[in-house]
Amino acid sequence: MPNIGEVNVDWDRFRNFRFPAWKIVFGVAALLWLASGIYIVGPDEVGVVQRFGAFDRQTEPGPHYRWPFPVESVQTPKVTQIRRVEVGLRTVGRRAASSPSQFQDVPQESLMLTGDENIVDVQFIVQYLISDARAFLFNVKDQHETVKSVAEAAMREVIGRNRIDAVLTSDKLAVQNEARDQMQEVLDRYGSGVRVVAVQLQNVHPPKEVIDAFKDVASAREDKSRFINEADAYRNDLLPKARGQAAALLNQAEAYKQTQIKRAEGEAARFVSVLKEYEKAKDVTRKRMYLETMEKILSNPEMEKIIMSDEALRGAVPYLPLSPLGGRSAAAGKGGTN
Repeated sequence: MPNIGEVNVDWDRFRNFRFPAWKIVFGVAALLWLASGIYIVGPDEVGVVQRFGAFDRQTEPGPHYRWPFPVESVQTPKVTQIRRVEVGLRTVGRRAASSPSQFQDVPQESLMLTGDENIVDVQFIVQYLISDARAFLFNVKDQHETVKSVAEAAMREVIGRNRIDAVLTSDKLAVQNEARDQMQEVLDRYGSGVRVVAVQLQNVHPPKEVIDAFKDVASAREDKSRFINEADAYRNDLLPKARGQAAALLNQAEAYKQTQIKRAEGEAARFVSVLKEYEKAKDVTRKRMYLETMEKILSNPEMEKIIMSDEALRGAVPYLPLSPLGGRSAAAGKGGTN
């Protein structure tokens, strides 16, 4: 019996053993094929997995596994990337990093007919992003061109409902919003999985052949608006002043009226009270009224007074003008009283 711990190994048998090379190659290939099913979805992407070409599932950002090709395949569209479509113009690049972009006109896309049968050159940019990756990939073919065609059709419809004056001047923002809503409605009917972010008008002007005439018309309209604004400003400045003056005159007239009424009422009341006293004691009242009147006359320094004695009064000629005697009034008054 062999000793404990001893192992008899037939090394000649192992030396003669040969593992088939094709099995090694097949095993390595199988491992590589299975490893090819690993994929990573970026933070701004969504994974759309297809099994034998048909949609199977949708995966979120991060590492994932699928059955390798040809069983399953995956697409990872960027759902947060803002994409843009240019209608009526094309970006041809920049000469330098700091210089603005260069654009090329595409008149077959930009020339449109307005509601008042005028031609206008409209160049605009559409910004959109993917709202439903499955619908974006499987419901519509050639998504970029589809969005561009819908944008051009929607803008033509909106321009056709507006007059050229509104499109060139005051209603540009309304045109942009209306075209965006029109685009979104059509794309939703298509099930395109696209959300329109913005429609931006880049350049809106009449055709080059008549642009000078339109500039003259626009200048005339600006002058008209300026004259109207100046007239409104003058009116707004003048009317409040006139209204204020009128109100002041009315207030003064009302105050004068009330003053005269109160004064007349006071004099009437005073006259009635005097009349009552007079009727009670006619002689006394008559004497008092005479004394009060003489007190007012004699106490007035501006009134010229001539005091004559009784003898002088008897010798005075009736209706004799007494003004020349004013110089001697003081001397004549020393010897008598009125």
